[in-house]
Amino acid sequence: MIRKLLMEKVHHVIEEYTSRSQSDYESDKVRRKKASCEERHAEIVKVDATGKVLRITQESNETQTILYDVHYKYLIKQGALLYLEEEVENRRAVFYNDKMYEDGEIQIQREESVEEEEGVTHEEEERVTYRYDRLSAVQYAERWWNSYNPAFKKFENDCTNYISQCLHAGDAPMRGYPTKGKGWWMRNQNWSYSWTVANSLRWYIPNSTIGLRGRLVDDAKELKLGDVICYDFEGDGRFDHTTIVTGKDAAGEPLVNAHTFNSRMRYWKYEDSTAYTPNMKYRFFTIVDDR
Repeated sequence: MIRKLLMEKVHHVIEEYTSRSQSDYESDKVRRKKASCEERHAEIVKVDATGKVLRITQESNETQTILYDVHYKYLIKQGALLYLEEEVENRRAVFYNDKMYEDGEIQIQREESVEEEEGVTHEEEERVTYRYDRLSAVQYAERWWNSYNPAFKKFENDCTNYISQCLHAGDAPMRGYPTKGKGWWMRNQNWSYSWTVANSLRWYIPNSTIGLRGRLVDDAKELKLGDVICYDFEGDGRFDHTTIVTGKDAAGEPLVNAHTFNSRMRYWKYEDSTAYTPNMKYRFFTIVDDR
């Protein structure tokens, strides 16, 4: 019964996305996604979704809390371009006497801040030369966008850990072990701040002078496949999220992959995210190497 009600909810949301007319019952997220598509002269022509119950907790004889995922696939048409965007929503529903009275997407939690030592230390090591393999970085991003490589530790806020893995798959060399506030690395069940913390990676990339490093650009259209976007959801100067560019839309705007709430080929502005605020700020980094 509960699974049936959850799937009815999923199909209701599908109808919201594909409906041509706006309804008073549409969620803010659906409205923002539709508006974003309209602004880009794009259209969601088909939506498919599958649900998966993760955990059922019996709170009392009458009350149950359900954690479940919904995997959405959006077929988007933009001019002559057709592409598939995918997203996994993590949701929580509460049932009382087998009737749903609460249901919603779980909010993205901000990362805990770390001490000032997360900043980049003076570079004293010999130059680590490398050529960034953008294709391999993107292939890794596609392989693991909705799963977790067992060779690396998984985090509750996994976005920056995932992006670091993608960059490393593109041959960006680790360095700085074992000092957490130095370099960029994961080794022996330990890691640098820059490997796992969005705010730390945001400052590390443009300030590093050896190994992994990048250049700040002004326009998202300047980014290439394998480049990185950093997000400050609240606009307060502390960055919360990181994505990697894995495609371009018909206008040359980046499409990105991410973890935490797993997604692929998502329009980079994140206007349909539960974390979206009007104050959101972005930083665009193109990765540079020793060519």
